[in-house]
Amino acid sequence: MKLADQIVAQLQAAGVRRVYGIVGDSLNPIVDAVRRTGGSGKGGIDWVHVRHEEAAAFAAAADAQLTGELAVCAGSCGPGNLHLINGLYDANRSGAPVLAIASHIPSSQIGQGYFQETHPDRLFTECSVYCEMVSTPQQSPRVVQAAIQHAVTLQGVAVVTIPADVTDQEATDDAPLHTPVERGELHPSSAAVQQLADAINAAEKVAIFAGAGVQGAHDEVVDLAGRINAPVGHSLRGKDFIQYDNPYDVGMTGLLGYGAAADGMEGADLLVLLGTDFPYDQFLPDVRTAQVDRRAEHLGRRTDVDVAVHGDVLPTLRALMPLVKNKRKDKFLKEMLKKHHRIVDKGTNAYTRNARKLTPIHPEYAMAVLDDMASDDAVFTADTGMCNVWTARYVTPNGRRRLIGSFLHGSMANALPHAIGAQFAYPERQVISVSGDGGLSMLLGELLTIAAYQLPVKVVCFNNSTLGMVKLEMLVNGLPSSGTDVPDANYAAVANAVGIKGIRVEDGKDLEKAYREALDHPGPVLVEVVTDPNALSIPPEITLDQVYGFATAMSRTVLNGGAGEVVKMARSNLRNIPRG
Repeated sequence: MKLADQIVAQLQAAGVRRVYGIVGDSLNPIVDAVRRTGGSGKGGIDWVHVRHEEAAAFAAAADAQLTGELAVCAGSCGPGNLHLINGLYDANRSGAPVLAIASHIPSSQIGQGYFQETHPDRLFTECSVYCEMVSTPQQSPRVVQAAIQHAVTLQGVAVVTIPADVTDQEATDDAPLHTPVERGELHPSSAAVQQLADAINAAEKVAIFAGAGVQGAHDEVVDLAGRINAPVGHSLRGKDFIQYDNPYDVGMTGLLGYGAAADGMEGADLLVLLGTDFPYDQFLPDVRTAQVDRRAEHLGRRTDVDVAVHGDVLPTLRALMPLVKNKRKDKFLKEMLKKHHRIVDKGTNAYTRNARKLTPIHPEYAMAVLDDMASDDAVFTADTGMCNVWTARYVTPNGRRRLIGSFLHGSMANALPHAIGAQFAYPERQVISVSGDGGLSMLLGELLTIAAYQLPVKVVCFNNSTLGMVKLEMLVNGLPSSGTDVPDANYAAVANAVGIKGIRVEDGKDLEKAYREALDHPGPVLVEVVTDPNALSIPPEITLDQVYGFATAMSRTVLNGGAGEVVKMARSNLRNIPRG
């Protein structure tokens, strides 16, 4: 067999069902080998033709995150595989098991400045857990097997670079037998568990902050919180796994945060970080801290840690519970819960009350209505920026829903390609891409992908004709917004032009009807919601520097003749500032 056929057979043996990418001459042997498998309908592999390789990597990242299985993307030599790099950064930082095939120029030309020459075996090292080049047919089987094993066991990106002329040669060695590896639980040392129990027992007020590492340990975290009367805050990536059915939930901290999580952490004698590598150290308080994490290198890298426990959250809590004493005093917990409910009711929820008649449409209201109407097992994908804020605050988790985004890499334009991967992974499941007009326009060509495959993705485009998060960042830093506004475009008309049902909504009273029409439609739909460009996200903790910066920016805007803009912004936001 040709080496390309052997590589594809190895992918099949590893359970791969799709390869996302764009064909190109250096990829031709691989693409043809995929074709000869007969596609997924015949037990083979499907080639998913996207319109930009960056989208291929994002799609593979979402596929892998949702299924927990190996996903594959591919790019042709030079510019083709270079386009993969942003999506691969996202996949690697999100812990998605993705294998990328980066085809190369003819092997005899490497190092000579040949047409389209790059060095992918060097370029991808920073965004991968394994990156190697195949130079001979003899080398290939074990490199491909090693790439699969690294991606799956280390939960990251593996990159295999291979010249087209090598893939077109005859395979010479048998491929290693693929034996599926199930990742085991990492149990902490008994001494570390005892140290954690002693710290909890000695503290009067304990707060828990949970990240994505609590996946599969929801009930155990809630049981611990109940025993020690601890409020439970969470990161954005932890939201799916801990917020639902949790009577001790106090929301999320950080720039996108809401609720009393920040106060709960600040007011504690002991903060317990569970499965989180929360990067914003300015939101982590200077209090006695314990941390539990599977990756030892994460322990103490964001804040000083007094108790470090190397292990998975679930076995750690199972070992911990018999050692923890019940706490009788619950004043701290009750105070945080009361404050949380007050903030959510008078702050976050205030944006959605009596907003049906407001024009332009308030994005918070549009997101809250979408959350109410989406299915119980919907997969939401969110663009970075203001869409990230609205989904973080208004998507209600229930243990079956998922929210996927570029939460660690922070790339624009991720929502639509993430939705493509999610829909291919779960064709019968409701997949909703919550896209900003900036992100959607950046990879607008992927509308052609969902049209070509008639994927039933529902794209909800929040069109405020501005880069909202960047605008807010400028204002906080004392700068009047510049370069953030773009001319209005009719994205619903664009969708209709490429064969997707497009619906444009400019009046809040029409939202429910539009959403229902979209969600009931069997194919792809784009609902364009024209939203208020002046709607801002207010973090749970505001510093004096931020207030000063905002006031300075507003003053400059007025002096530059923009008094009307300031008034509009005030009208859009001041009515919702919590009182009392």
